Amino acid sequence: MDPARRIVVVAFSRSDSGELVPDMDAMKFETEALALEAARELAPLHLGVVAWARSACRHPGDYGAPMILFQSGEVPPIL
Repeated sequence: MDPARRIVVVAFSRSDSGELVPDMDAMKFETEALALEAARELAPLHLGVVAWARSACRHPGDYGAPMILFQSGEVPPIL
């Protein structure tokens, strides 16, 4: 099977204990351009934002390495 591309944007804040935590559910996009647009809009509103992409096969657990498309502020290490 041909791998599909997974493109995701996640925004972060700090929990009461000081840990970086997702501020909302991860958003999935069809194109890098749409993900970059969303990430840039979210950046001034959150402590950190990251947009990343990776190839994903249809078999569970079969993923390529993540590639950072956009990062702003504080974000935890990706995978």
